[in-house]
Amino acid sequence: MEIKIGIQETARELVLASSQSLDEIDELISDALRSDDGLLRLTDDKGRLVVVPASKVAYVEMTPAEARRVGFAGGV
Repeated sequence: MEIKIGIQETARELVLASSQSLDEIDELISDALRSDDGLLRLTDDKGRLVVVPASKVAYVEMTPAEARRVGFAGGV
């Protein structure tokens, strides 16, 4: 799963890959927006912890991972 997080007042978005499902990520985001401490905590597929203040999240885009294609597309 590729996750892109837009952060208010920041030109670049935060991009990370996670092995968690769409539903798991969605639940973590929803919980962070409702929690008292207001921190979105996500762990990427390399075990790195990413913490973002939920009040600064502009958007979150989640894309399922696709198998990478190897070789040339099309015929001769």
